[in-house]
Amino acid sequence: MGELVRKFRNIPTTCISDAMDGLNNLHPSIKPLKEEYKLVGRALTVKIPVGDNLAVLKAIREAKPGDIIVIDAKGDQYRAIAGDFVVGMAQTLSVAGLVVDGVIRDIVGIKALNFPVFSKGTAVAASGKAGVGEINVPISCGGTTIHPVDIIVGDADGVVVIPQSIEQEVLAKSLEKLKTDQIREEKIAGNPEEIIKYLDKMLTK
Repeated sequence: MGELVRKFRNIPTTCISDAMDGLNNLHPSIKPLKEEYKLVGRALTVKIPVGDNLAVLKAIREAKPGDIIVIDAKGDQYRAIAGDFVVGMAQTLSVAGLVVDGVIRDIVGIKALNFPVFSKGTAVAASGKAGVGEINVPISCGGTTIHPVDIIVGDADGVVVIPQSIEQEVLAKSLEKLKTDQIREEKIAGNPEEIIKYLDKMLTK
């Protein structure tokens, strides 16, 4: 993981989203299987048709340690793109996480791996392996455009995408927003007078 990517690890997705005016958030239906999961890394993108996951296996084979595999499964919620066996292989090969605009299966087994998976939920049916699909191409995932090596950050609130072309700018704005939020919290938390001042200020804008 590069130094710039690492700097996003301790920044909430809410601050990153605010730094980009909410323009690069995945649909809120894509959530972590466990609230404590945190996801930070560069995207290895996968485009698949509904019900065919062979390209997911190719992505796992081609992934570099620390990559986030991001899968455009067209939002399908009937056929799972992976189960605990496939996710376990990704974890063993040092993939940093999985984001899918679709569903997974074997949820109990995947949770036991303690590996960050963000999806629309679970399903029973497996995908086939006809071999249709592409990796490392621009995709749409959760209603957001994602290019290969864009930075992906996920936490309990959801997933944001940081386009490579603006990553330095977004990092600076995100850190500034985090600092502002922390100062505000320290100033007014538990202080009725400061809370009234803050509310009056916001209501008279």
